[in-house]
Amino acid sequence: MQTVSTPTHCPYCALQCGMNLTPLPEGGVEVTERTDFPVNRGALCSKGRTAPALLAPGVRLTSPLVRSEGVLVPATWDEALGRIAGEISRTRAEHGPDALGVFGGGGLTNEKAYALGKFARVVLGTSQIDYNGRFCMSSAAAAGMRAFGLDRGLPFPLEDVPRTGCVILVGSNLAETMPPALRYLTELKENGGTLIVVDPRRTRTAEQADLHLAPRPGTDLALALGLLHLIVAEGRTDEAYIRERTSGWEDARAAAMAHWPEYVERITGVSVPQLREAVRLFCAPQAAMVLTARGPEQQSQGTDTVGAWINLCLATGRAGRPLSGYGCLTGQGNGQGGREHGQKADQLPGYRKLTDPAARRHVAEVWGVDPDALPGPGRSAYELLDALGTDIRALLLMGSNPVVSAPRAAHIEDRLRSVGFLAVCDVVLSETAQLADVVLPVTQWAEETGTTTSLEGRVLLRRRALPAPPGVRSDLEVLHELAARLGVEKGFPTDPEEVFEELRRASAGGPADYSGITYRRLAEENGLFWPCPAPADAQECEDASLDVLPDDPAYDEAAPVLHPGSPRLFLDRFATEDGRARFAAVSYRGVAEEPDDAYPVLLTTGRVVAQYQSGAQTRRVEELNAAAPGPYVEMHPRLAERLGASDGEAVAVVSRRGRAVAPVRISRAIRPDTVFMPFHWPGEGRANSLTNPALDPTSRMPEFKVCAVRLERVGGVPSQ
Repeated sequence: MQTVSTPTHCPYCALQCGMNLTPLPEGGVEVTERTDFPVNRGALCSKGRTAPALLAPGVRLTSPLVRSEGVLVPATWDEALGRIAGEISRTRAEHGPDALGVFGGGGLTNEKAYALGKFARVVLGTSQIDYNGRFCMSSAAAAGMRAFGLDRGLPFPLEDVPRTGCVILVGSNLAETMPPALRYLTELKENGGTLIVVDPRRTRTAEQADLHLAPRPGTDLALALGLLHLIVAEGRTDEAYIRERTSGWEDARAAAMAHWPEYVERITGVSVPQLREAVRLFCAPQAAMVLTARGPEQQSQGTDTVGAWINLCLATGRAGRPLSGYGCLTGQGNGQGGREHGQKADQLPGYRKLTDPAARRHVAEVWGVDPDALPGPGRSAYELLDALGTDIRALLLMGSNPVVSAPRAAHIEDRLRSVGFLAVCDVVLSETAQLADVVLPVTQWAEETGTTTSLEGRVLLRRRALPAPPGVRSDLEVLHELAARLGVEKGFPTDPEEVFEELRRASAGGPADYSGITYRRLAEENGLFWPCPAPADAQECEDASLDVLPDDPAYDEAAPVLHPGSPRLFLDRFATEDGRARFAAVSYRGVAEEPDDAYPVLLTTGRVVAQYQSGAQTRRVEELNAAAPGPYVEMHPRLAERLGASDGEAVAVVSRRGRAVAPVRISRAIRPDTVFMPFHWPGEGRANSLTNPALDPTSRMPEFKVCAVRLERVGGVPSQ
């Protein structure tokens, strides 16, 4: 019997690496190499290789659970769905629709994200919907919209990175977070390019750099402004480009000139010679890029910080030109698509603004509802979670684990415990699901078909490789059943391709236009970059001709020409009204919480290669746990000596919000004024018990990346 492999994509990060799933004779599947996908070219990290371990029945949920007398017990689907629908109806009748909250996830497919946003606004009538992607890339999204008029993580494909001349990588440790992407930086250097890494730690990625800048956490904004000051002072600006393709330069330049090198050195700890060397490398007569990630974004001034790094590209003519530009390295698997199609509190499908009357009319027509019936913008993610148990009395949560991943996590755990009713859809019994009144077991990546959008803006087709176990249903089936029980019997199909066809219509004409994309095209073309509008002369965007490719016998030369997709944006004009990119006139301001006598050390957080996000899935894989069994506190030898702590000894890290205990890991890779903790674990080592929910005023991104702490010796070895 011939073995047939299914080409699909990894369920984890936004690289969405290509892989094949091959059935095993004894049951289940194994990951095999897929070299035809251009992003990873067959390479996979340990998480991708071990992903099938989550498909085992003993690891994942296979039955609905309902809380009875304080304990979660198995229940029928009819009982579980009836309980959810009943509680929603009761809460809405007693407190109004905005007492209902919906919290989504950046790992949901485009179809599920779209259906969840529609369900919240059409079935529940609530404005209170957001998703954990708010914690991931929202500051970069806000800065990109402000500068370029459009937010797509990378406005160019990853294949351009090795061919540029210089990359400034800000706050990203690709070697740990996206290992297959590290090859792009290796190839950059092999091609004669240079790499500058900005990170307070000397990570495995920073070790690859030609120049490593290690600023004090929370000072990335000052660093970017100091570099722009030097670019101006040394006459390295591209005046013709500034004049022809930008606006707002005078104010941005004036703001930057207040940040002279010695002042920036005092703030950041990066020496003036290093600042000058960074400018020399970046401004060499070649193409160049700036790539940011969570480091500069997860700050209370994250939008301005990213805007300041974008200013460097604009001032030197490195945006909207071949092999140059600014890009953001999206983290979650579908963090890009998840916000494009309706999970975000202020957006409608197609990346339309919820406050735009024309956008409301268009989407309402697709949905068959009155535009005035659509609720307005709701709370951002942290604010929504913080309102549980007070303004929000019931919550439907899909694909997220805020007990571990939210800032000020102990407080958010209390809010989840206090909410009147909590329903969770998940693959595993996460720490958040353990608090629920109803838990629904749902399908995962290998058991369902759907699309995701990678960090490049490449829309991809994940294919179903095996059936779901008995007792497990898809999120689309859950929403269909709940909508019907709540009186909306049409509009929530369970077939993902049917949902995608509606998504195409809803996105048509919007900034994130998917209307020219079909499942067949995705299968044939290995993904398509948005925007990809339907042919202008097609009668409707679902015209059957969109599914007929040029090599098809049914192809008609008179048929509309298919849009090829948009791998590279802004080469002719930016997406603003006047086609010009906008400088951000920003000035440095400190973090929300500076160290003081009571809390004299800075904490920064991040990831390790063997775990992912809240660890709800990866902590159930034996091989990954062996590689990264638990949290730790990384500190410099000088700080450990002052504390009197030895390697492996338990220490407590205490902030104004909570306390975490983990073993010391002594390393010269970190600044002496800073400690680092990975955030993948619950319990006493939960790093997000400490983090600060201070929000960026524009993006509403919490300040995960820096807060003030003190260290206390505990003695012995901490429990894990």
